[in-house]
Amino acid sequence: MGQAWDKFKENTTVHRLVTLCLIILVLYAARSMMNTILLTFIFTYLIVHLIRFTQKKIPSLPAQMIVVLAYLLVIAIIYFAITIYVPILIKQIVKMSHSLIKFYQSDDMNWVSRYLSHYISNSEIKHGVTILVHALTNFGTLTIAFFMSLIMSFFYTIELNSMTEFSHTFLQSRHLSWLFEDVAYFGNKFVNTFGVVLEAQFFIALCNTAMTMICLIIMRMPQIIALGLMVFILSLIPVAGVIISLIPLSLVAYSVGGLRYVIYIFIVIMIIHAIEAYILNPKFMSSKTELPIFYTFVVLLVGEHFLGTWGLIVGVPIFTFLLDILGVKSVKKKKPQILKIEDKK
Repeated sequence: MGQAWDKFKENTTVHRLVTLCLIILVLYAARSMMNTILLTFIFTYLIVHLIRFTQKKIPSLPAQMIVVLAYLLVIAIIYFAITIYVPILIKQIVKMSHSLIKFYQSDDMNWVSRYLSHYISNSEIKHGVTILVHALTNFGTLTIAFFMSLIMSFFYTIELNSMTEFSHTFLQSRHLSWLFEDVAYFGNKFVNTFGVVLEAQFFIALCNTAMTMICLIIMRMPQIIALGLMVFILSLIPVAGVIISLIPLSLVAYSVGGLRYVIYIFIVIMIIHAIEAYILNPKFMSSKTELPIFYTFVVLLVGEHFLGTWGLIVGVPIFTFLLDILGVKSVKKKKPQILKIEDKK
């Protein structure tokens, strides 16, 4: 028994596979906390990245001061968003809803109303209301997870050095050092691949949103802030986000300027999609994490099935992480890492 255990610990490939299976089982058991886990990771990654970047420019600035200033800025942004921009956003969403309802109730769209009333039963309407209530409940849960993640990431980053030192003590375990080394190995791989892909997609979403809003302003479309927020959120979904955003944009465009505006929207989205595919993706991804479109759609479908909405956002980073640990397609190492562990051959 002792010899088999020693052989198991010496076989790096086998015990890393066991460790990966254990991590997947733990995450599956904690799937109800997935919102908090992913948001905490994202906030922590961004703040640690900010600390490293700032200390390169100003080495004498303490990490704790950077963290405090960053979170004060976040709190200020949240405050102004809730008090100023959220009421404007709600007002614009209500106006957009009223304009769409008015549009469908017009004489030109009577056939749509008759078609819908013929095929939609009362039970389906009740089912729709149930879905709406469920969505509102999920929104409340996500809000709680958002603030809990902010608090947890704050305590992690404010004690970043002590957290790193304490985490290293696990590597000195007499009996399970191999397990903690494997966890650190996968953690560093995940931070590296996930960070590269997520950061690139975030910048791509910002560029897409900026270009789309400029075009919408030129077209004098209503509710620019609401539409811009929608485009930004959907742009976080690789490839499919552009296609999904085309549907609500086309509806609003038709209610404003008819078929001519719908054609304009199609042209705008096609141009922005071409810029994303041929300029932004190669620049931000640096040819390290590019996937064929077919693979991207398959990953999005599988990710949505297992992780819901989060799967659309983190599906590609997770798939890239798996490709990296399998040695199929590696990503260049990028700081910050969780723990520095030598890769055993």
